[in-house]
Amino acid sequence: MLIPHHMLEADTLVRLLEDFVTREGTDNGDDTPLEIRVERARRALEKGQAVIVFDPDSQQCQLALRDEVPKEWLAD
Repeated sequence: MLIPHHMLEADTLVRLLEDFVTREGTDNGDDTPLEIRVERARRALEKGQAVIVFDPDSQQCQLALRDEVPKEWLAD
């Protein structure tokens, strides 16, 4: 299920983005400050390059590239 980023409270979105950009395997040795990594992720959402995916089974949210989610999820 996709969650529109603009429907989240601002602080909730920031926490979600911080969680994502600090997860193991997402930095790839990148020493870029947290604030800049969060802003990059936010811009990707705003530009429609990324989406927030919620998995009801695991109760987890993930950021995914728009091209990586099933096309039928984007139809709405």
